[in-house]
Amino acid sequence: MTGSAGRALARRLSTTDAVVVGLSAMLGAGVFAVWGPASAAAGDGLLVALALAGVVALCNATSSAQLAAHHPASGGTYLFGRRVLGPWWGFLAGWGFVVGKTASCAAMALTFAAYLTPDPARQRLLGALAVVALTAAGLRGITRTAQVARALLLVTLAGLVVVLVAGGASAPAAAAPLPAAPGWYGVLQAAGLVFFAFAGYARIATLAEEVRTPATIGRAVLVALGLVLALYAAVAVVLVRTLGAELPGTAAPLAALASETGLPAVGPVVVVAAAAAALGALLALLTGVGRTVLAMAREDDLPRPLAAVGERHRVPHRAQLVVGAAVLALVLLTDLRAAIGFSSFGVLLYYAVTNAAAFAQPREQRRWPRAVQAVGLLGCLVVLACLPLGSVVGGLAVLAVGVMYRLLRRRDQAPA
Repeated sequence: MTGSAGRALARRLSTTDAVVVGLSAMLGAGVFAVWGPASAAAGDGLLVALALAGVVALCNATSSAQLAAHHPASGGTYLFGRRVLGPWWGFLAGWGFVVGKTASCAAMALTFAAYLTPDPARQRLLGALAVVALTAAGLRGITRTAQVARALLLVTLAGLVVVLVAGGASAPAAAAPLPAAPGWYGVLQAAGLVFFAFAGYARIATLAEEVRTPATIGRAVLVALGLVLALYAAVAVVLVRTLGAELPGTAAPLAALASETGLPAVGPVVVVAAAAAALGALLALLTGVGRTVLAMAREDDLPRPLAAVGERHRVPHRAQLVVGAAVLALVLLTDLRAAIGFSSFGVLLYYAVTNAAAFAQPREQRRWPRAVQAVGLLGCLVVLACLPLGSVVGGLAVLAVGVMYRLLRRRDQAPA
């Protein structure tokens, strides 16, 4: 027997392991690319946009931690929504997460490859190899996944520290300032772009069935988010101080920062750090999506065979293989620029359900006041509304496909 839908996952992750998974998910390609378009939208309101994104992320994180402490099983907000709000709310969150983050997985793979070669054909090949390798790592067990994530995270952090120190030390005396903020809409749109770079702490909640104690979830989420917020603030300040008005038109701002240092060795450091960050995010995303597929299959919202857990490594091997195959197909066949838009839509929908579920928890399960979840829910909806129209329409269309699938499946399962 190679697997069982009823076998539990192994509780092997410590607080440090969970923090590493969350950090590797958040410190992905976003920190290397988001500042250009965000500053173009917000102008000199970039730091305000970062603060708004941080507030929304903090509300979402506390909601995730509060829910996970009382529902310590795989699935994240898919599970929380089902248990607190009802099956349909859980399905909406799970479907948005799976579809959006599958697209994000492919984006991370292609981003990794783009830092290594400008050739589109080679980018697809390298991206495909990365998906295969990290899917195989995930199949080896959650502790092996955390070990790989820790190694990639150390490379990313070391690279960022080198670039920030070198860039800060060599910044011009007075870089041309960013243009004035165009208004609150631009700042909110920038907050949505920056928020996408934060959205990795949910990966900790999806691993709730594999941490040693439920309290680990709350500590890991808050520690990981706090560290990332401090690092992002440092990156934003150095970029604004060094590049100034050049930042909005820069596709690779940290590479531009490295060139400003005048130190040839710093450029390759950026490439290595960006590649490691993309791989770390890809690994964490593959792991988190696989666990959500597992949870949805357990409830018959996805095909039941995907709920199998391997006997040797105690991971959802069928779910991981299906997710890996879907990501591989996207890397090889699809232009993902449009897909990233509805990926953002799915992430914000996911966290909106998170905050709504935490708001509905009874008093004895609460760790933070309901006002925190209300701010998080409102923030998610406002930022979602500020996404480009095409992203909103595409997200709604994909959501409609999932709803139709669940309606048809429920009809087929209904007794005659």
